[in-house]
Amino acid sequence: MDKSAAELLSEARIRHVRLPELPEASRPKDAAEAYQCQSVVVANWLSHYGGEVSGYKIACTNSTAQRQLSVPGPFWGQLLSALCFASPARLDASQFFMRVIEAEFGFRMARNLPPGAAPRSHEDIVDAVEGVIPSIEIVDSRFDDWLRVGAPSLISDNACNAAWVHGPLVADWRELNLVEQPVTVTVNGQLVRKGSGAAVLGSPLNALAWLVDALSARGIGLRAGQYITTGVTTEVYFAEQGDHVIGDFGAAGTAEVEFY
Repeated sequence: MDKSAAELLSEARIRHVRLPELPEASRPKDAAEAYQCQSVVVANWLSHYGGEVSGYKIACTNSTAQRQLSVPGPFWGQLLSALCFASPARLDASQFFMRVIEAEFGFRMARNLPPGAAPRSHEDIVDAVEGVIPSIEIVDSRFDDWLRVGAPSLISDNACNAAWVHGPLVADWRELNLVEQPVTVTVNGQLVRKGSGAAVLGSPLNALAWLVDALSARGIGLRAGQYITTGVTTEVYFAEQGDHVIGDFGAAGTAEVEFY
């Protein structure tokens, strides 16, 4: 009997192998099937790595990423506590097929946001945020050609999350202009990427609002203490072994990771 898509993706990460694509017979055909597959994949990874789901990542929150991956809009994955690291982090480069660096504004929730029938107001969402966090997501894929497999397969692969590095929480964040805040990525002391919060659906808070509604549509709410990382603010950078990467978010702080 052919293995399911969830089994194949779960084993691919644990055994550190790549897949050309998912077999057509078990490949999720739409977002609903893909998120069901993702939930099984994440459960299998939690069984292997331990820990818990500590929050969510949002993928493809800018138009460039959507064009590159041929997807119509954002989608989400889950953050596993075993794969989240405090900055400064040192990670083994050999544990990744590719080390796609994404400098992202993160948030931590101060209170629960249960799912509801109506979209949450901007004020309600802002009031539920404890603080903003400078962060770097390391994106990786279990597919040989991740640019061609399509949104359902990418969602199933937990939205290509490999690791998340988070800086310190900034609790006094409401006076920060997250839209216009410049973001830079330096590698080994050299500036390689520039951007701002405007790249993320116009604002990181817009991305958070999108996630709240997207989760709510599936009967899922956010919980106090969970982390959200909202999508790449610059063009991505493909890191190599030996790279020391710093994401600088100005008044919102920095996050850094070194690949040994």
